[in-house]
Amino acid sequence: MTDHRETPIRSRSAKQPTPRWHSVLVIVVLVAAGLPLGPGLAHANDMSSIQNAAQPAPDSSHTSCSPLGLHASRAPIIFANVPSPPKLPDIRSYILLDAKTGAIIAEKSPNLRSQPASLAKLMTAYLTYQAIARHQLQLDQTVPVSTTAWHTPGSRMFIAPSMRVSVNQLLHGLIIDAGNDAAVALAQAVAGTRGAFVNMMNATAVQLHLRNTHYTDVDGLPKPGLYTTARDIGILSRDIIEQYPQLLTISEQKTYTFDRIRQRNWNPVLFTDPTVDGLATGLTKESGHCIDASAIRKGRRLIAVVMGAPSWHNAAGAIEALLSYGYDFYTDSTVIPTGVQLGLLKNRDWIPRMIPVGANQRLVTTIAKNAGFDVRLRVNLTKQPRSGIRRGAIVGTICAMIGKQRIGSVPAIALERAAPANLATRLLRDLQRFV
Repeated sequence: MTDHRETPIRSRSAKQPTPRWHSVLVIVVLVAAGLPLGPGLAHANDMSSIQNAAQPAPDSSHTSCSPLGLHASRAPIIFANVPSPPKLPDIRSYILLDAKTGAIIAEKSPNLRSQPASLAKLMTAYLTYQAIARHQLQLDQTVPVSTTAWHTPGSRMFIAPSMRVSVNQLLHGLIIDAGNDAAVALAQAVAGTRGAFVNMMNATAVQLHLRNTHYTDVDGLPKPGLYTTARDIGILSRDIIEQYPQLLTISEQKTYTFDRIRQRNWNPVLFTDPTVDGLATGLTKESGHCIDASAIRKGRRLIAVVMGAPSWHNAAGAIEALLSYGYDFYTDSTVIPTGVQLGLLKNRDWIPRMIPVGANQRLVTTIAKNAGFDVRLRVNLTKQPRSGIRRGAIVGTICAMIGKQRIGSVPAIALERAAPANLATRLLRDLQRFV
């Protein structure tokens, strides 16, 4: 039987400086038949009642406190006393997320499938950078321009078969000019044919958990079966920033000149907001005006995606409204610290019989500023061997909760070593239980 109890975390001494993570009220939820707390987590007078708590459950495979990965889909967390997100009635769908934590701050119809237009080129860029990272391509490598690439309609960087064009130049033409010809040339350089590259795009979409995305071409020109969502664009954008941040050094450029043709970046927000440095735009009759923007202010990066706006003016205004909302009312905070005892693991077959438990890594999450709420830490420990345990060994999971919503988790580790007790010690402990 599982015993659920909660004990408020308190500091050991009023004289000690308050750690930053104490700025939120952290409550440890005792799970797995009652997890005991150690000094520093409960007042000294409370220890006699909680040190005798039952042992951890033998198996934690049933726990819902599994880690949230990079691509996890989560609804926005609702906080009291925080204004509602912008309504933006002219926008078909949008999403606002924190690039570091992946937390969704605001959304509207985030899973509505729409034509991506040139936002499809984000995946083309992703796979090109992946090929470079795998040494299949080099930035200064010259790429032949096929007749197919040359004759691709729509926005172009104006390459021709007679030209010598490098991968780096094509990436600039792809990202700044939204060049369909650049997209085809890069696809052929990576995969040989457009069809093979489209297969790579769809396979990668599955790997990245883009559940509502399907590609039919490399450039985003309208075709049946081509679709994505604001959520999937946000996930892909976060992946790109995590793995290939060098793309931002291109997407932040306001103009690009190739073969004496100077073109202006399609992203209108670049010209009005100095904190914005990417990422892409898209426009067809089917897609409407789409902007995928990345901004960084005071070291914190947000990603805002709007799709289906009636004009660039509406799309840019929606991006700014979303970014202002995210920066004005939300912040990143450490909710699970490292190097801090968050509980005790008890085993009668060890010396010592109790060892402190903590987190093996810090968990930072996005929370509302000045909002009244409780963050709870749900600790689930696995049964440990009688033979002792080494310092740093994983002993379970620590999960951060706001209300009933899980916001993230990290492995729980032993903060000290425990050796196996000898037979005499175990017998003595058994006798003491009956005295």
